Amino acid sequence: MQRDFETREDLIAYLREEFPNAAAVDGSAPETVGGRAEAEHRLGMIDPVEYAKTRNHMKGAVTHLSPYHRHGVLTLAETRDHTAAQLPPENRPGKLIQELAWRDYFQRVYAELGAGIWKDREPYKTGFAAEDYSEALPENIREGQTGLACMDAFADDLSSKGYLHNHARMWMAAYVVHWRRVKWQAGARWFLQHLLDGDPASNNLSWQWVASTFSHKPYFFNRDNLEKYTDGEYCETCPARDACPFNDSYPALEQKLFPNKPPSRPRKPPKPRKGKRKRWHQ
Repeated sequence: MQRDFETREDLIAYLREEFPNAAAVDGSAPETVGGRAEAEHRLGMIDPVEYAKTRNHMKGAVTHLSPYHRHGVLTLAETRDHTAAQLPPENRPGKLIQELAWRDYFQRVYAELGAGIWKDREPYKTGFAAEDYSEALPENIREGQTGLACMDAFADDLSSKGYLHNHARMWMAAYVVHWRRVKWQAGARWFLQHLLDGDPASNNLSWQWVASTFSHKPYFFNRDNLEKYTDGEYCETCPARDACPFNDSYPALEQKLFPNKPPSRPRKPPKPRKGKRKRWHQ
């Protein structure tokens, strides 16, 4: 194969010609720059303290290192060591290192299960059986034509940029599985078709976590949560603003989404230990 090109556009055109079937599925070329030099540059830009404070926000200080980890340009150990060197001892291991540990854990599960990560690890905890979920991803989700500004924007970013913020991935996965009642495998395949950082381990096991086949309960969200972490970017102009399917309390949404699910047992407050003062901070 040809390896040297005068411009990036020449490289893209060559790859589209060499791999027409792949280009037919996704012919876009995201702007993310590859290579070791770019990975090292991005590594040097991370702020682990700010990451811990803002990572859940769409405009937070996320690292954008996952494509380089996915393709072996940068190792998890390199990012761990660089991050640890920036953190004061009292802040270690830090949230970013914990997230790297989750990625490592998923890889180890994948090494153990292989193709088994495409199978439900456990039954759904939603009150529905696997056969109650559709096998196919609806075209209006794939094409970004649901009429929900947030979900349609996420679908567009997925196909055009090959990237979604982690919170957007969770919201989209929850919408696909719980609101549209589609099997998580259909959504997982869709993500892997487009994500530059899409590896089966993190992708599939995260979808299973949302679906509840790799966790003790389903993950879902409401509009307040989405507006908080997107700064209301989508809701103000959404055509479905006055009929938003996410606009309710968590108990009400749980009843709507999972009417057959046994009610959760309320947790009893922990009893204070005798002879010890209760700590009000960690």
